[in-house]
Amino acid sequence: MNIWLETIINDVKTFAGQDNSLKNILSLIILAIIAYFIGKYLAAGVIFVARQVARKSDNSTNEDWRIRYRQIETYLSIFTALLRAVVTGIAIYIGFRIISPTDKPSGGLAAIGAGTFFVVFAGQAIASVLRDITAGTLMIAEGWFNVGDFIELRPMNDVRGVVERFTLRSTKIRSLTGEVIWVHNQYISAVRVTPRGVHTITVDVFMSDLERGRAELRKIIQAIPVGPTLLAKPIAFIEEEKWGDNLYRISVRGQMTPGREWLMNKFLIGAITSFDDNRAEGEPKLFTYEPMFRFTDPASERKFRRAVRVRNDEK
Repeated sequence: MNIWLETIINDVKTFAGQDNSLKNILSLIILAIIAYFIGKYLAAGVIFVARQVARKSDNSTNEDWRIRYRQIETYLSIFTALLRAVVTGIAIYIGFRIISPTDKPSGGLAAIGAGTFFVVFAGQAIASVLRDITAGTLMIAEGWFNVGDFIELRPMNDVRGVVERFTLRSTKIRSLTGEVIWVHNQYISAVRVTPRGVHTITVDVFMSDLERGRAELRKIIQAIPVGPTLLAKPIAFIEEEKWGDNLYRISVRGQMTPGREWLMNKFLIGAITSFDDNRAEGEPKLFTYEPMFRFTDPASERKFRRAVRVRNDEK
């Protein structure tokens, strides 16, 4: 055992005596550890500030301020990635100076090897990163989306969710089912952004008895669960109208996470249409017609009001 230890010690001493190789390796290891913790704690500080901004964004009742908070959160997310890149770049530069100081002549073989490595690295990794950064910069400059927005990416199939992180190089998305999706910015050609993170849906229900129909409709609505990934808030009665003898219309409206539209266009409408299936023989139907389902958004209605120019007297 002693002979084996002495052999290892002699080999280490011999290696350490050759051009300070061991010292350089130890210096690089220590430098990498220091750079890692510096980047980690600096980024943690920025992330802490971003979480405070995110909390204010979630608690804000003013839509304009909520958008501003999300923009600030987006910029902080980008700054975190840049901060880590700067720390890594400084560590690489210092490590290069340790391995190859300026007062030490470099051999031709080393220069050729370094040049070949740079060409290969630049042609593959750097070019891809530059494409990501270019795409990310343009998306930020044009304000495509912010952290906290619900988006759907194109041309990718079924890639949608809440933006958790957005940097110059990549975008991190949390899907409705809980998966985390990372996407390089260069592959994002189009984005569908859902305003306020919900789809607003209105259903028109037709009935022969207003009081009874309202009571039965309320029972059906109470069976639909409410939550951040379901109905954003309970379905509300927004309008009642008499359409003629023994015919009434009630409009109900709900807001839900994209992908949960089935809560209204399938469950609600299905429950309404099947309600009269078990009625007694000869008893008139309570819900006379199949409910009408439509998406409603105030901003879209204002825009389409300007776009649609059909006059009432046109045939």
